[in-house]
Amino acid sequence: MLRIHNTLTRQIEPFEPLEPGQVRIYTCGPTVHDFAHIGNYRAYMFEDLLRRFLIYRGYKVTQVMNITDVEDKIIRKSIEQNVGIDEITAPLIEAFFRDLDILNIERAEHYPRATRHIDDMVALVQKLIDRGHAYEQEGSYYFSIDSFPKYGSLVSLEEAELKPGIRVEADEYHKEDLRDFALWKAPKPGEHFWDTAIGPGRPGWHIECSAMSMRYLGETFDIHAGGEDNIFPHHENEIAQSEAATGKQFVRYWMHCRHLIVDGKKMSKSAGNFYTLGDLLQKGYDPRAIRYLLITTHYRKQLNFSIESLDAAASAIKRLDEFVLRLQEETFPQGSNAKNNESVEHCRSQFSEALDNDLNISAAIGAVFNLVKQINTAADEDALRTEDAGTTLDLLKELNWILGFIKFEQPPLEDKEIEDLIKARNESRARRDFAEADRIRDLLIERGIILQDTPEGTRFRRKTPS
Repeated sequence: MLRIHNTLTRQIEPFEPLEPGQVRIYTCGPTVHDFAHIGNYRAYMFEDLLRRFLIYRGYKVTQVMNITDVEDKIIRKSIEQNVGIDEITAPLIEAFFRDLDILNIERAEHYPRATRHIDDMVALVQKLIDRGHAYEQEGSYYFSIDSFPKYGSLVSLEEAELKPGIRVEADEYHKEDLRDFALWKAPKPGEHFWDTAIGPGRPGWHIECSAMSMRYLGETFDIHAGGEDNIFPHHENEIAQSEAATGKQFVRYWMHCRHLIVDGKKMSKSAGNFYTLGDLLQKGYDPRAIRYLLITTHYRKQLNFSIESLDAAASAIKRLDEFVLRLQEETFPQGSNAKNNESVEHCRSQFSEALDNDLNISAAIGAVFNLVKQINTAADEDALRTEDAGTTLDLLKELNWILGFIKFEQPPLEDKEIEDLIKARNESRARRDFAEADRIRDLLIERGIILQDTPEGTRFRRKTPS
């Protein structure tokens, strides 16, 4: 049985969904004021691992990942550049989905955007007003922490830290600033706003996630996941406003991954250790190595990212590639060997048991490399048989549904598939999305297809096997 660490209880608990066989998850997505960095993708990778393992275990998963496309930084950029919100966010949202595909992160069932759910947020604010948990001041509405005695369920807050009379309007604030937080913000000169039943304005950051999660998953759902920086104030405020509005438990299990640091330091542009996925791809790193590095440290342990660790991840990927290639291309004697079959089954069992233990991916990966060692040794000693090689490959393909970074030989592309990809590449170039055009070109090269751009159009040829 899967056991996970619940931030709410601070304990590892057996996971039991509200509805047998069904799991409803809300995961914190990007705030699209800038390109996502590798620290963001560490969290998305942990959430991808959780999703994939639940599906592997036979659950039907409904995952919602929000896209925050209105908040303080986006508003500031909109004003500074004198453009609409969508003009700021659209290219960043497109880049986010492109990065998900590059890193082989499974798509969620829903990606609600805050700007498309204003009515849901207004309705939730109105419910809080009606129940005496919210009040108005100068056109803005604030949540009254005093009205919700359970405030502080995710973090321990001393009453002395609550400053009477302070109202926090910013979307981001520090623990020492804690007091009533904004649900709805009256517009300032030059800001984009919505005309609503509670007056003109825009939502506060916290109300967005409560409204959208309950819209798609119900008033109580199974898992809410995100980075540890979201615990306070964001998730604490989500609990307060959601449970104050419904009178029901908001989320049963809270899961949080720890920060990613770079070379032992906090990542920042000023320190010169700030990386986006594009930065790493430009340095020539395989997306599979990046995925490997981001996923293989336990989510509740701090990940120290470095170029050296990325090189080590690339070496691990190379070792797996060589192993798969050996099993696919070498000729082995017919039949099977019981000892090899035992190794395969032991790996499957160890892998699942490790992930059942609060997603202990490090132990799971250890089981895979132990199998690599055992099967390589068997092959070196002429003890590997054709059925053993096939059984091992089948297991790796099964486990790769969760891991997502093992590469298997693929069948040749059909001419129609190639032509469709060339068309998509040309369309990307026409709209000056050169990153996507390059991605398609590299994909074709990887599949043995060489492109030649001519005045008459793009031609292709298949690489001759060496």
